[in-house]
Amino acid sequence: MDIILLQRIEKLGTIGDVVTVKDGYARNFLLPQKKALRANEANKKVFEANRERLEKENAEKRGEAEKTGEKVAGAEVILIRAASNAGQLYGSVNVRDMVAGLVEQGHDVDKKQVIMGAPIKVIGMHDVTVALHPEVHVTVKANVARSDDEAELQTQGVDVLAQLFEEEQKEIEEAADANRIDPSLEPGEIPAELLDEGAEAEAPAEEAASEEEAEG
Repeated sequence: MDIILLQRIEKLGTIGDVVTVKDGYARNFLLPQKKALRANEANKKVFEANRERLEKENAEKRGEAEKTGEKVAGAEVILIRAASNAGQLYGSVNVRDMVAGLVEQGHDVDKKQVIMGAPIKVIGMHDVTVALHPEVHVTVKANVARSDDEAELQTQGVDVLAQLFEEEQKEIEEAADANRIDPSLEPGEIPAELLDEGAEAEAPAEEAASEEEAEG
């Protein structure tokens, strides 16, 4: 379907552009949301007659969004969650959590403006986009941690998740070292301590055989 955009749509175009989109996308989203008009002759005339007003209104809304963006950009929302020793959350952080955190800080943001792509499922500092206007996007931080102390470390730039990974790898290596055979041995060579154990096991057997021969 050919449509006339009434506002900038990412990857499609800006106000006044005539573009072709799938019928479902136009009928279910763009047209009901008044983000576009069907590109027929009547609507083209209506748009041209109102172009100046629409562009002016868009510029005003963009200006307001830019002012709001200056306050919201860089905001950090601390979210304390239970997680495994590997940093995997027992659950997730979603759009609603981010909106609640931003509103608590005094920012006027709703869930339609927060873009996460997918829920957050690991601890760490995560970038979240807030679309205040089709042409104004800012980035905020989701500081997901298991405790306030951990959150503070992440605020300071410490990669807690990387630390957890390093600690886990260290434990694995230490466990492997404790069970590793002496690397200085030649292939097929038996460790001395195992030879000693074998000798101790054979000695009683040899003594028992000697006693039987004497009795015989």
